[in-house]
Amino acid sequence: MIRFRNTAQLGGDLFQGRRCSYFRRSLQDKPTRSRKPMFDGISPSDLTADLCALGSPEVRGENPSDKDLQRAEGSGRMVLSGSDKGTRIVDVFQRSPIRIMFARTCGGPIEEAVLINTAGGIAGGDRLEFGVTALANASIAVTSQAAEKVYRALSEPARITTKLKAGEAAKLAWLPQETIVFNLGRLSRETEIELSSEAELLALEWLVLGRAAHGEEMVGGQITDIWRIKKDSRLIWADSFRVTDEMFPHLHRKALLSNCKALATLIYFGPYLDRRLEFVRDIVPSLGCHCAATSVGGLIIVRFATDVSSNLRHALCSFLQQFNRELGPGPFRVPKMWSC
Repeated sequence: MIRFRNTAQLGGDLFQGRRCSYFRRSLQDKPTRSRKPMFDGISPSDLTADLCALGSPEVRGENPSDKDLQRAEGSGRMVLSGSDKGTRIVDVFQRSPIRIMFARTCGGPIEEAVLINTAGGIAGGDRLEFGVTALANASIAVTSQAAEKVYRALSEPARITTKLKAGEAAKLAWLPQETIVFNLGRLSRETEIELSSEAELLALEWLVLGRAAHGEEMVGGQITDIWRIKKDSRLIWADSFRVTDEMFPHLHRKALLSNCKALATLIYFGPYLDRRLEFVRDIVPSLGCHCAATSVGGLIIVRFATDVSSNLRHALCSFLQQFNRELGPGPFRVPKMWSC
């Protein structure tokens, strides 16, 4: 049984905040005595056409931008340290709509932190910041409550900044669930990591393009995904993935994403790098997806790509299960929240 330690009471602000940038229709019909249905039926095709029209350049020019709408500015930061009784919480800061909870198993030490976005998704112009600092001898896995959703935006991207720090002998696993970008969604995400020489880290970010269950195709939008990793204050790896409106019609080309709509980047830093790189390459054929691993700047970089998100989740779970057995005790395993 998993128990959660809540760092703040989820009070009246749980459902406060803004919604996506939808538009209200003026009701010009006069009321009549005849009884009418409260809601008129609408087919999925009509609804899709309406939403696509809202994202067209003509409509954008006639309506306010994301800057004119109420947006969310949330943050969640935690500092953890090792102790004789396991990992302990040193400091926690959270600002709505972000909440942080710590999972405990049968009263044991803290092993997993869960990030919750109480807004239910991310809209254009939102700004979210996450920070995790693992001090000496701390061991923690950080994940998210559910898949994050990036809604259609008018013009401004949603901005997400993640800052991870791992001190001497610390073990830090950053393993959020997938980020689903809706058609015409705009996302700018930056992950900054600072490592000490004796630290061990596993960091993952994964993207899903469109809602497969709805048969949605991304025909426009913007995605920028940036990594910057430093070791002892020296930059050792930098990477950027960027797709803009004009590029989406070409992503199906074999030189780009082919038929893949779910992709992930996983980073490992720790001891015995050469041996573990060979181990990763040995298990790649068993994952059932497009996958490749390399070593750059003292890091292992693993890329994953699949046609649908469920296949990517299965591949990542299989990878974490096998890699955890190679690494031994620590937070580098499939998070409990992935199966809740």
